[in-house]
Amino acid sequence: MKPRQSNFWKVFAIPLGIGLLSAAGLFAALLGDGLWDSLSWLGLGIPAAIGTWALLKR
Repeated sequence: MKPRQSNFWKVFAIPLGIGLLSAAGLFAALLGDGLWDSLSWLGLGIPAAIGTWALLKR
């Protein structure tokens, strides 16, 4: 009998990645100015764009 394969990573991989990207953006916003501001905009803008795209797709 074949062992049952876990669906954990299939279900939670993308939300986990979005959460980590958001956390990195928030952390970058706290670190400083200049390049850190750009990284925080990317880290917080990409998840917002993904959420907006998902809502508009429906």
